[in-house]
Amino acid sequence: MKRFKILAIAAGLTVAALATTAFTIPGNAAKKNYPKITGNGFAVIELFTSEGCSSCPPADELVARIQKEDGDKPVYILAFHVDYWNRLGWKDPFSSADYSKRQNQYANWLNLQSVYTPQIVVNGHKEFVGSEEGTLRNAITAGLRAAPAGGLTLNAQNSAGHIAVQYKAEGAGKNTTLLLALVQKNGQTKVQRGENGGRTLSHVQIVRNLQSVPLNTAGVGTANIALPNGFSAAGYEVIGFVQNTGNGAILAAAKSGFDTGVSK
Repeated sequence: MKRFKILAIAAGLTVAALATTAFTIPGNAAKKNYPKITGNGFAVIELFTSEGCSSCPPADELVARIQKEDGDKPVYILAFHVDYWNRLGWKDPFSSADYSKRQNQYANWLNLQSVYTPQIVVNGHKEFVGSEEGTLRNAITAGLRAAPAGGLTLNAQNSAGHIAVQYKAEGAGKNTTLLLALVQKNGQTKVQRGENGGRTLSHVQIVRNLQSVPLNTAGVGTANIALPNGFSAAGYEVIGFVQNTGNGAILAAAKSGFDTGVSK
């Protein structure tokens, strides 16, 4: 885990002190008996990671396993590549200052003294080190067992030069917003420098565009998302979620591919 102190300034995130602690996943972690996942809820997993951080690949590998195992469940993985590692030897091609800003917002919501990588936040209210497999599986189980506070449906269509997303949010209430993430399902980079120099890193569910959409009283509308370079409909999907802007709690979530327009 790599931890960065937060210096609060109006312009956004400023990275200060860095402390290094190595985290590894026990070799027998996959053999443990975790609680059975049942229920009608959902789990939005936000991973804050970086190709410049040597502690991050185990977390990327963990969410890849979760994606493979839970692909038929309402488990929504979003990998946000932060940019504050870029000054330390390697510029992560998937990184964005917007994702560092989002992580900083979670630090405010969750009363944390610092941000770090790899970090996971589940359903906007539980955070922990991103390579902690048991903690993640238990958080997913809790999310799937919980009764959702709202509902969301999405229909994403690949239009000329952009993605058009029709949405309907139910039970959103006040102080909520809709977040729409355009997600690249898989990606790979041969890292040339920095802590992971010489390694080829694989990623899943990479957020390439994140858009905040104000909700009207009906909770219904259409939003357009710009396409990144190299976009391929088969390799992308849209994940949306309704979030309380006061405390970060996620009330509903859904996703849509571009083949059938059916959300889950």
